[in-house]
Amino acid sequence: MSDSVNSPAHYTAGGIETIDFIQAKLTPAEFSGYCRGNILKYLSRHGLKAAGVEDLKKAAWYLDRLIRHLEKESGARAIFHEQDFYPKE
Repeated sequence: MSDSVNSPAHYTAGGIETIDFIQAKLTPAEFSGYCRGNILKYLSRHGLKAAGVEDLKKAAWYLDRLIRHLEKESGARAIFHEQDFYPKE
């Protein structure tokens, strides 16, 4: 079954997650901006369509990805991660 938030099937076509390809092609600062833009996009969509909760989950996914990216860049570790709240079943 495809997970429309964490790993949509159409995002792995070609053998690599689209987000991983994007991150590989951008500088660390550019990738941070990309994540921030997607967080804003999904938060601003919330409530405008039937799948509003899914948009919040997508915003949380990008926020977690941004946190992990910034931690990796700085060598720090945040208190929690999105997967702590939404474990894969």
